[in-house]
Amino acid sequence: MSAALREHRSSLLVAGLSSAFGVVLLSMIGAIDTAARADAVVGASDTASALLLVAASLFIGIALYVSAVVTANTVATIVAGRTRTIALLRLLGSSARRQRSAVTREGLGVGLIGAALGALAGEALHLLLVLVLRETGVLPPADYPLIAPVALLPVIAVVLTTWAAFRTGSRRVLAVRPMQALGAAVERSGEEVGRRPVRHGIAVVLVALGTLLLGGGVAAGLVSSFGVVIAFFGGILSFTGIVLAADLVMPPLLRLVGRAMARTATGRLAAENAVRSPERSARTTIGLVIGVALVTTFAVGLQSYIDMLARAQANDPAYYAGIDEAFAMTVAVFLVLIGFSAVIAAVGMADALSLSVLQRGRELGLLRALGFSKGQLRRMILAESAQLTVTASAFGVVLGIGYGWAGAQSLFGSIEGGGLVPPGIPWLLVLLVVIGTGALAAIAAVAPTRRAVRVTPIEALAAP
Repeated sequence: MSAALREHRSSLLVAGLSSAFGVVLLSMIGAIDTAARADAVVGASDTASALLLVAASLFIGIALYVSAVVTANTVATIVAGRTRTIALLRLLGSSARRQRSAVTREGLGVGLIGAALGALAGEALHLLLVLVLRETGVLPPADYPLIAPVALLPVIAVVLTTWAAFRTGSRRVLAVRPMQALGAAVERSGEEVGRRPVRHGIAVVLVALGTLLLGGGVAAGLVSSFGVVIAFFGGILSFTGIVLAADLVMPPLLRLVGRAMARTATGRLAAENAVRSPERSARTTIGLVIGVALVTTFAVGLQSYIDMLARAQANDPAYYAGIDEAFAMTVAVFLVLIGFSAVIAAVGMADALSLSVLQRGRELGLLRALGFSKGQLRRMILAESAQLTVTASAFGVVLGIGYGWAGAQSLFGSIEGGGLVPPGIPWLLVLLVVIGTGALAAIAAVAPTRRAVRVTPIEALAAP
C-alpha cells in the first residue's frame, strides 16, 4: 500500500485539499449563520443562510468535480504505463476484473487517507479563523460550534468521489490483453481512437445539453440568484462532454499550434509526437485545460460581478449605499476560490506532465539509439510541453471566459439594477495565469527529463 500511495501522491494531495476546502467552507458558513442569528434583524430571515448554503454546496461540487477529473486523468495515465505489468499478471492467470478491483481498492485507500488528513487540517483552520475573527471583532461574541456535523458531508463525498475517479480512470485495465506482456505499453492510435462513435456521440449530447442549461441558468439568473444551480449543472455536463471528446478535439488543435512551432527537425518531431498518441496527448492537455479554465472562470466571474455592481450603483446610488463591507467579503471569497483553484490545477498539471515524460522511457531510449543527443532530447520535450501548454491555455481561457460570465450572470443578474453585462475579463490576471502555466509546465518536465536522459539507450529500450 505504501508503494501505491507514493505513486498516487498527487491524488492523495488533491483529495486532502478538497476535503479541507469543504470542511472549512461549511464550518465557516455555520459560524457566519450563528453570528447572523445573534442579530435581531438579520436573524429573523433564513434567506441569507439558504443562499449561503446553496453557494457553498455549489463551490464544493465544483471542487469535487475538478478533483474527480484530475484524479481520473492521473489514474488513466498510471494504468497506461502499467499495461505491460497488468498483461503479465493476466498471462499468469489473473483476470482483468481482479486487476481493476486492485486499482479501485487503491483509490479507496487514497480517498480515506486524503479525506481524513484534509478534514483534520480543515477543522484546525476553521477553529483558527473563528478565533482570529472573534478577536478582531469581525464575528460577534457567541457560542460557535467546535465541529459542525454538516462538515462531515464533504469528507464522505471526497472518499466516494476519489473511489469513483479511480474506478473511471481504471477502465483501460479491461482492454489489456495477455499478449501485451511481450511488448511495451503502447497507446491506441488515432484510427483506433476515432472508432468510438458511442463515446463521442454521448460527448456531443452532453455538450449540447450543458450549453442549453448554461443559457437557461443565465436567463433564470435575471429573476433569481438560484439560476446559478441550473448553470452549475450546465457547466458540469458541458465540460464532461469536452473531456469525453478530448481525444478527438485536442489533436487538431495541437496540430495547428505545432505547425507554427515546427521550424527545426526537433520541433517537427515534437509536433508529430504530440498528435501521434491522441489519448496520451488528450490526458495531458485536459489536465492543463481544466486548471486554466477553472482559474479563469473565477477570475472572470469576479470581474463580471465588479462590473455589474458598478453599473447597478450608478443606476441607484441610494440603494447601494454602505455596501462596501459586503463587497469586500464577496471579493475575499472569490480570491480564496481562485487560490484554491490554482493549487488544485497546479497539482494536476504538474503530475500529468511529469507522468507523461516518465512513461515514455522506451521511446526516448530509441531516439537516443538513433543518434539523438541529450540536448536534442531535452529540446524536443520542452517543445512538446510548450505546444501542449499554448494549446491548453488558449482553450482553457476561452472556456473560462464563457463559464465565468455564465456563473456571474446566473448568480448576480437579479440584483437591483443588474441585468445582462458583457463578460468582465481581467486581462492582466489571465496573462499571469498563462505565464504561470507555461512556467509550471517547464518546471514539471525538468525532473523527469533529467531522469530520462541519464538512462542509457540500452536500459531505456529494456524498460516496460
